[in-house]
Amino acid sequence: MNEKTGEHRVLVTGATGTVGRSLVAQLSNNPVTVRVATRAPSKARERLGNGPEYVEFDLHRPETWGAVLEDVDRMFLLIPPTVGVASVRRFADAAGRVGVDHVTYLSILGAEKLPILPHRRVEKHLAGTDMTWTFLRASYFMQNLSGIHRPEIVERDEIFIPAGNGVVSFVDARDVAAVAATVLTAPGHGNRTYDLTGPEAVDFAAVADAFSDVLDRRVTYARPSRLAFARHMYRRGVPTPMVAFMTVEYSIIRLSLSGRTTNDVAAVLGRPPRTVRQFVADHVDEFRPE
Repeated sequence: MNEKTGEHRVLVTGATGTVGRSLVAQLSNNPVTVRVATRAPSKARERLGNGPEYVEFDLHRPETWGAVLEDVDRMFLLIPPTVGVASVRRFADAAGRVGVDHVTYLSILGAEKLPILPHRRVEKHLAGTDMTWTFLRASYFMQNLSGIHRPEIVERDEIFIPAGNGVVSFVDARDVAAVAATVLTAPGHGNRTYDLTGPEAVDFAAVADAFSDVLDRRVTYARPSRLAFARHMYRRGVPTPMVAFMTVEYSIIRLSLSGRTTNDVAAVLGRPPRTVRQFVADHVDEFRPE
C-alpha cells in the first residue's frame, strides 16, 4: 500500500515484455501506484515513461528482492524463459512473507493438463502460499507475429512456423493485459483461473490469408519442419532456450491441442476479444518492408 496516497501498490514483473508493457499502461488509468521490477530501471523508464516507480530486480539475486517488495500488496508475476522454477518459488515465498496479499500469475492455456510444465509447477506452489491468487492461462499471443516472427513476414512475406495444420485460439496480449489490470484492481477475482483466448481457432494458413488481405500483398505459410525451423532460428541468433521452447510449443500446436476457445476475456472485460484480422490492421506499419 502506498502510505502517502492510500492506493494499492502493484508490482509488475516482466514490465517491458509483451504483456507487461500494455499492463503498465492500463494500470496507469487506475488509482494505483505501479512499481516496475526490472534489471535496468533507466532503460525501462525510457520505454514506459515517468509514471511508475522503478526498482532494480533480478530473480537470481535475492538481495534485490527486499526493495522490490517493500509496501507492495498486489503483484503481477510471470516466469521468464531463462529462469528456473525454483527461483520463482523462492521469490513468491518472500512476497508472501512480507505481506503481498494477491498475486496474479501469467500462465499458459492447458497448463493444468501438463503437470511437468514449469507454469503448472509455479501455479501449484502459489496455490499453497498464504496469498490470494489468480491464474491467467493465456493462449498463443498474436504479438509473437509482430515480435519473434516479424523478420520473415517483412523480409520474405511468409509465416515461418512448424505448426503443420494445427489450429490456435490466438489471443491479443493487449486483451490479456486488460484482464490482468482488471483482476489487479477490482474485487471478485481471488482464487480463480481464467483461460484467455481469442474468439476463434484458426490455423496459420488462415493467419497468412488475413495478413494478405490486410496488407494487400501475398503472405504465405511456409510449414517448415521442426528441424528446419530450429536451424533457421539458430542462424538468426535466437537464444537456444527460446528456440527449444518454441519448438515444443509448436509441436503442441501441431497436434491441435491449442485450439480451445473460451468466453473468459469477454466475461471479465464486458467486450469480445480481438481477432487476428483486427490485430494485423492495428499493426500494419510494423509489417511494411523496411
